[in-house]
Amino acid sequence: MSFYDEVMRELVLALGGALFLANGLALVRRRSDARRAGTRRVPAHGGDADLPQAPLARTVTYMLIGLIVAVWALASIVTR
Repeated sequence: MSFYDEVMRELVLALGGALFLANGLALVRRRSDARRAGTRRVPAHGGDADLPQAPLARTVTYMLIGLIVAVWALASIVTR
């Protein structure tokens, strides 16, 4: 195994872990974000692209993708 293979595995592990943790944080902050947004209206199309809170299905999906990538990368590191 070369140095570059090992670094690539570690980078994929870090990327998967970051995707999982960042979306987990968005999920935890979801309720406080909605409260802070209050009655602010979000335009249906165009305009302000910021969402008042993280969409639940997308956040959980990205968390699962990050978890799968991180576990796969960790398994690749451990088995080599």
